[in-house]
Amino acid sequence: MPPILLGLHHLTAVTAQAGRNYDFYTQTLGMRLVKKSVNQDDVSAYHLFYADEIASPGHDLTFFDWPHTPPEQRGRHSITEVGLRVDSAASLAWWQQRFAALGVSHQAPAAGDGRPMLLFEDFEGQRLALVAAEPPAAIFPWSRSPIPAQHQIRGLGPVTMTVARLEPTALFLTRVLGMRELRHFAHPQKADAAVHVFGMAGAGSADPGPAAELHVAVRPDLPPARPGAGGVHHVAFRVPDTAEHQAWQRHFDQMGVNTSGIIDRYYFQSIYVREPNGVLFELATDGPGFTVDEPLETLGERLALPPFLEPRRAAIEAGLRPLT
Repeated sequence: MPPILLGLHHLTAVTAQAGRNYDFYTQTLGMRLVKKSVNQDDVSAYHLFYADEIASPGHDLTFFDWPHTPPEQRGRHSITEVGLRVDSAASLAWWQQRFAALGVSHQAPAAGDGRPMLLFEDFEGQRLALVAAEPPAAIFPWSRSPIPAQHQIRGLGPVTMTVARLEPTALFLTRVLGMRELRHFAHPQKADAAVHVFGMAGAGSADPGPAAELHVAVRPDLPPARPGAGGVHHVAFRVPDTAEHQAWQRHFDQMGVNTSGIIDRYYFQSIYVREPNGVLFELATDGPGFTVDEPLETLGERLALPPFLEPRRAAIEAGLRPLT
């Protein structure tokens, strides 16, 4: 048996307009910027992390800022929808009124996989969904959010990817990553297509809920996606600690699965792996977390760099545009 995955850790998308991105996710959606850093493999690009008050694992919606990248060309073999959990259908109604007042592209609330949800897009066409779900046992609303605490986003989930063929991806998710196929339902945009729901076994329940679900839509009719602004770069799954993370790397090696190996991202440890249809996954540890180099009270207020980049701070800051 493979080691365990606890659920969704973070999701990283692409923007070409960091300033507008910051405004949308902090002011329109009311999420807290918990880390303002750079892409460690391309220090010319911001890496922005939005989450709850305490930057809980499983909340982070993050963005690479590549100003000259063209818009994503939508299609299969990509992540096609990002769920963001709220407490109830009453919150969806509140958000629908807010989106209408602010001119945010959205649809009327509907049911997806039996859960009330509200589909919407950001200013670059990033496809998002507010999903009414059971709130977590502990919640940490951002005290300075423009959104009332009862309506704030509670975390990620579910995340939907779209592929041409289910079987290769399903085998990888179940045999390599230890997920379980829980059910399937009709695709909301194409009645003769299906969306298959996979749950992460480490969540500790027969039905782990949207915070530990990956949905796989099967759409062979679509062309392959071309990455770009308004698209998703990768999705990351939660691993509790470094010992379990090392066990995952041994597991991949034993199964002959090619990975990046363990990479120290300072705020967490990462392993990157592509599933057979080419979608990029990351396995990330819960710790040490974003308070390793900043106090909780001032997270995201200055450019944070891991120690190996700190000697280059002046040059890195000179190459970044101000967010505001």
